[in-house]
Amino acid sequence: MSEPSAAYRARAQARAETVAHLRAAADRISTLRLLTALGAVVIVGLAWTDRLSAAWLLAPLAVFVALVIAHERAHRALEHAQRAVRHYRAGLRRIEDRWAGHGFGGTTLMPAEHPYAADLDLFGRGSLFELLCTARTAAGRGILARWLLEPAPLPAVRERHRAIDELRARLDLRERLDLAGWSLDASLEPEALVAWGTAPSAVEPARAARWRLVAWLLPPLTTGSIVAWLWLGIGPWPALAGALATWVMRRITGRFVQRAELAAERSARELDVLARVLACLEGERFDDPALEQLRGRLVEQEGSASRAIRQLARQLGWAEAARGQLFAPVAWLLLWSLHCALGLERWRLRHGPAIERWLRALGELEALAALSAYAYEHPDDPRPELVDEGPPVLEGEALGHPLLPDERCVRNPVQLGGATPARIVSGSNMSGKSTYLRTVGINVVLALAGAPVRAKSLRLSALRIGATLRVQDSLQEGASRFYAEITRLRDVVALAEQGPGVLFLLDEILHGTNSHDRRKGGHAIVQGLLDRGALGLVTTHDLALAVGNDDPRVVNVHFVDVLRDGALVFDYRLHPGVVRTSNALALMEAVGLPVSARDDDRSSPAPPA
Repeated sequence: MSEPSAAYRARAQARAETVAHLRAAADRISTLRLLTALGAVVIVGLAWTDRLSAAWLLAPLAVFVALVIAHERAHRALEHAQRAVRHYRAGLRRIEDRWAGHGFGGTTLMPAEHPYAADLDLFGRGSLFELLCTARTAAGRGILARWLLEPAPLPAVRERHRAIDELRARLDLRERLDLAGWSLDASLEPEALVAWGTAPSAVEPARAARWRLVAWLLPPLTTGSIVAWLWLGIGPWPALAGALATWVMRRITGRFVQRAELAAERSARELDVLARVLACLEGERFDDPALEQLRGRLVEQEGSASRAIRQLARQLGWAEAARGQLFAPVAWLLLWSLHCALGLERWRLRHGPAIERWLRALGELEALAALSAYAYEHPDDPRPELVDEGPPVLEGEALGHPLLPDERCVRNPVQLGGATPARIVSGSNMSGKSTYLRTVGINVVLALAGAPVRAKSLRLSALRIGATLRVQDSLQEGASRFYAEITRLRDVVALAEQGPGVLFLLDEILHGTNSHDRRKGGHAIVQGLLDRGALGLVTTHDLALAVGNDDPRVVNVHFVDVLRDGALVFDYRLHPGVVRTSNALALMEAVGLPVSARDDDRSSPAPPA
């Protein structure tokens, strides 16, 4: 971790020095502006007493205008340098495990019903998405979220590996991408923007052609008739007829002009971030074919996207000019707004269908940049080994939870597949059972999104996850927790019926019912999943579920605790076999409940295996 940390610190320090330099320069310019203004006041005084010509005011005025422009540029450069400092400080927070609550948790991106998103803490404060996401646009964030929610086919994962390998060391590119999208900060709305670009024409082509012809012919005729009336003595009737025709034309086209300008203005503000991010990528060259193909979608036809967006901005500037008080009468006479609206509509019909392609390419590049930043910041995390053939498998050494700080992260193995595709994990309260399931699941999510994994090694097939770690009742729907759990279990079984390769993570299976039904139902569910080619982990407090297991495909493992000097001590490490102790009475007594537990009951033995 020292190499990325040292690189970030050095870059943050260099950007901070730039900030200090630019701030000093801005202060000097401010001082010069003040002195220039004072000089102008002195000249005014001298001119008032006829000691100096008033023409001398032109000199301080020219200097003041130049200083205003220089001051604005200095402030923009200062803001850019400050953002660069924040960019690297954010990276240091991620490396030093101080990142929770400082990034974008993506809560709005989590589907209401998903087989594992809530169970594995993929979204929200302190989530995996917050740790990974450096994307600034909604397009990038949406694609990164989709990669976490939908495990990719193994060829796509390998393609992402190659892209991440090339992007890993490109700190300058990630900095430019981050800063380019900073000001709008994900205001780009892909769906709305694509809908605007691909909507049918707002006016029929024949009618648009007629309007365009009138817009070119009527203003010169009206202007000529006004000139003839004022300077050639011809009567006012031709001018009045032209003004009336202009008014009628504006009434006919007013709604079209208003809609076209409003939609284009909103879209152009959002497209501005695309233009700036595009500028970061136009000069890049990639060795990886997939990365070069993505870049090619943005700069095809010699940078058509950037040129098109600049053209759109220019047309919107012309449309904005018509609202100025001085120019408004002339714009009214020239049908200026109609010309601009027709031009905006032509731009949309020509370039609108390409917006979706631009956004998808941009989103994928941002998502890959985010995963490459994670890979760079975690150099000890390896790339998983992907298994294409044979029965489903999940094997790993020293798996750790990526959301836990290193000093609190206890690592454990996972061994699922072959003759023993399932484990029943027993253990006391707070011993680490649920965290173990989350550790396994979140590393599978990382692996199949294309990211490195928090492990010494991990070997896995293409897996689909189904989990019941965070099942809750619903007051609005009138559903108990037990009903919510069996509904989720039904979904996991349905997922397994689609084919082999489901990883089930079942926490405290059926704990809302009696021991007899839990043992019978739990064994039946696990056996049914294994019969369908699934593999996975089941945790339980009910030792009868573990002791009563006679399926050779299922192995018992457990977590232990020790009562030491009146306090429970956990090692959070996985051990073979069924747990031999229980801490429930000790925990109840520790919080003050009158359970009257004898000392020898606080660590009571489990039933014999």
